[in-house]
Amino acid sequence: MRPTDMRPASTTGVTIALLVALLAGCTTSDRAGTTPDQPPSTPGPTATTPANGAPAPTVAPTVVPTTSAAAIRVMLKRSGGFAGRGDAVTVEPDGQWAVVDRAGSRRTGRLDPADLGRLTGLAADPRLAAEARQTAASTGCADVFSYQLTVGTIETGYVDCPTDAPPPPATRALVELLLRATA
Repeated sequence: MRPTDMRPASTTGVTIALLVALLAGCTTSDRAGTTPDQPPSTPGPTATTPANGAPAPTVAPTVVPTTSAAAIRVMLKRSGGFAGRGDAVTVEPDGQWAVVDRAGSRRTGRLDPADLGRLTGLAADPRLAAEARQTAASTGCADVFSYQLTVGTIETGYVDCPTDAPPPPATRALVELLLRATA
């Protein structure tokens, strides 16, 4: 007979893996208090104890492969502002990035594994396609940045005007990640 205060080893590992995964995404928040740089979560498999009292089967945590969504090139064009910027950021599937400014100056680098993982998750976020289908309202702002984002075949963007409606959250999260990681 098993003591009732002990968990089977198989569920302890799954619980720890899920907690680590959840805590890893708790770094930033958008205006609504959600984490914009993480796609919506989906429930994973759980282990249950069969009615006959036998030990629960071992269930491995669900791991999203980084190569499926990372196999997409991500491009960002930022234009406008008071000085009339014109920057283009390109991130290749392996995390190599290049930034070319309006004058043609070029900087390059590689995303660190954490940023590449965030980029992969955001590139696979289904909200991007939904945001791309929305019609952008015209803006009354001058001298603000305009962002055009291309993820695979999806094109979306926004104008960063404080008096306009908030930017699309998945698009904004990708833009912020790209600007921060390639600065």
